[in-house]
Amino acid sequence: RQLGYRNKMEFSFGDEVKDGPLALGMHKRGSFYDIVSVRDCRIVDEDYRRILKGTLDYFTAEKAAFFHRLRHLLVRKASHTGEILIALVTTTQENRDLAAFRDMLLGLPLVGKIAGILHIENDSVADVVQSDRTEVLYGQDYFYEELLGLRFKVSVFSFFQTNSYGAEVLYRTALEYAGLTGTETVVDAYCGTGTIGIFASRDAARVIGVENNRDAVRDAISNAKANRADNVRFYTADASDFLQGMAKAGEHADVVILDPPRAGSDERFLSAVTTVAPERVVYVSCNPETLARDLGYLTRHGYRVERIQPVDMFPHTEHIETVVLLSKGEVDSKKI
Repeated sequence: RQLGYRNKMEFSFGDEVKDGPLALGMHKRGSFYDIVSVRDCRIVDEDYRRILKGTLDYFTAEKAAFFHRLRHLLVRKASHTGEILIALVTTTQENRDLAAFRDMLLGLPLVGKIAGILHIENDSVADVVQSDRTEVLYGQDYFYEELLGLRFKVSVFSFFQTNSYGAEVLYRTALEYAGLTGTETVVDAYCGTGTIGIFASRDAARVIGVENNRDAVRDAISNAKANRADNVRFYTADASDFLQGMAKAGEHADVVILDPPRAGSDERFLSAVTTVAPERVVYVSCNPETLARDLGYLTRHGYRVERIQPVDMFPHTEHIETVVLLSKGEVDSKKI
């Protein structure tokens, strides 16, 4: 799918020109302060555009000031279930009654169904969406998405691939490369809400998921239970520390699957991987530069690259996801 593929967007409040009218959209290229209102974004579907327009019209009519008050609008929509989660992010100085705002959103003619509306307070000076306090204005603070026949609970801040259609291609490729036969112990590092690990559990003896985001791990545990994945265990921990602990304890993994953030992995983690010595490593990367760096380390320490498959998760952008299979020793072609 080339258009309308994103399932998450973070919009910022501001003004397009200094002291100009309220704007809600994206940062102008090269500018920290100037915001360009986005009224017809094609990488999201019509529901996003209606929510965005409704929110901007509402706060414009309210003569609301963004400075030190309104900050962000976060919208997440499940591509397959149609459930929508909306979060308004403000500072604690924005103390207006948001009942009318909630009712405006619930009255919008949307194709999908709103699962939750949140008010998040954040006084941090950093221009990131995070929570000091979260209030549920309507519904719940999570939604459900379905991928490859399984159902996943996703909270407002949990990592989930932003392209559900592309994610299915990505995960099928990663599982093919893992070459599971039902006897393997799999470590799913940087596991997020547990998607890859739960998929892998259908063809592995056991799966260990590791993630340092406590909210994501909570969702992962819930997702495993909902999908009856009884052979999966998730842990809140730094992936490097966890694998090093496995290595020191003399534990073995047959397959390690890692899907790190754009910064890639680090030598502590990669060193632990080589010590645990899995037969196969499946590396899912969103940054070719850090992927090349990390592959360099692994190939210098006993692994070789066997297969590479790019996946276009972000059409109309320069970004790409890549799945790489590395093996230790001879490769069994029947497994890959």
